[in-house]
Amino acid sequence: MRAAIIQMNTAWHDPETNLSRADELVAEAASRDADVAVLPEMCTSGFSMDLEMAAEPLDGLSAKGLAAIAHRHGINLIAGLSLREQGDELGRNCALVYDRHGTQLAEYTKCHPFSPSGENIRYSAGSEPVVFSLEGAATSVFICYDLRFPELMRSVAESVQVMYVIANWPAGRARHWHTLLTARAIENQCFVLGVNRTGSDGNGIDYDGGSLAVGPTGMVLLRAGSAESVEIVEFDPKETDQARQEFPALKDRHF
Repeated sequence: MRAAIIQMNTAWHDPETNLSRADELVAEAASRDADVAVLPEMCTSGFSMDLEMAAEPLDGLSAKGLAAIAHRHGINLIAGLSLREQGDELGRNCALVYDRHGTQLAEYTKCHPFSPSGENIRYSAGSEPVVFSLEGAATSVFICYDLRFPELMRSVAESVQVMYVIANWPAGRARHWHTLLTARAIENQCFVLGVNRTGSDGNGIDYDGGSLAVGPTGMVLLRAGSAESVEIVEFDPKETDQARQEFPALKDRHF
């Protein structure tokens, strides 16, 4: 499996610009033979609580644009969007997954809205994780603040080989980001790939990338810098199964 971790400098409340830039970055990922390209949380709007400016319906510009990007470049795509259907009071912070034809494979709603920013007031919480097959690998995806709640990720651990975490994780808490991603990989004995944005948002919050790919034994496979970039990490999802056979810790859980 070749995954492209895309650290994008998301433009604030500007889906057209973000879709255009995403198209360029995903094109680079495809040219480098990536099987899947992964974009950050709310990649077409920034992490915004302004639903009027950020949220779109599932059949809106951003979702259609991302599906078209996946199809155009023949690559699986994971991306975060702010969604709200007509008539809904609250939005949903979602991760959408598309196959190489641009067909939607999965949709996940963030289970832990970030209350310090008021996200829990503007966005409804998801009710459960999702598991799907991506290039034959059992996979799940989570969003940013979810990373701080190990019980959520543990709930699907024995069903997956790979977990993706898409985020807008501020630079001021970068140490937490790297530590928690590594911990989730070790305790769940699977690959964990965290994809973060770069730049500054409309609230003046800075992001320094630092995307990370960690293997099932805790080995760091890739650690990105602070710049906008496309980073390729290659791994074999079957190593998850091997790691669990060699050290079957998950079988000893009591709770």
